[in-house]
Amino acid sequence: MAAAPPPSPAASVAPRTVGTALAVDVVLVVVFAAIGRASHTEDLTAAGIWQTGWPFLVGLALGWLLTRGWRAPLAPVRTGLGLWALTVVGGMLLRGISGQGTAVAFIIVASIVLLAFLVGWRAIASLVVRRRARTAAAAR
Repeated sequence: MAAAPPPSPAASVAPRTVGTALAVDVVLVVVFAAIGRASHTEDLTAAGIWQTGWPFLVGLALGWLLTRGWRAPLAPVRTGLGLWALTVVGGMLLRGISGQGTAVAFIIVASIVLLAFLVGWRAIASLVVRRRARTAAAAR
């Protein structure tokens, strides 16, 4: 009898991990929009945050699809950098098309903050997962 093929990388990622990673990304993009509005003393209403955040949320969704983020949702380089780039580029393009501002200073600040948010939490999560794996292996 032939041996079963090895599971695909996506099959080894728990759906809960994927859902949590996506939720963290969405929350961080909304936090980014809220911080931006607050720093410019704009209304912190749901409608105001949506107005600022929707282009980046669409960019994030596009990023999840194009990077296939569900395959390695905690990977800072493989998933995080792609999500970051597509979120920033997609968000800025949609802001421009929708008549919202895309000043150079805003592009720089948005790029830095979203890099810290979308890649940073994954880097921390990766370190925690590796440390737990080493601890569990040492306990055996």
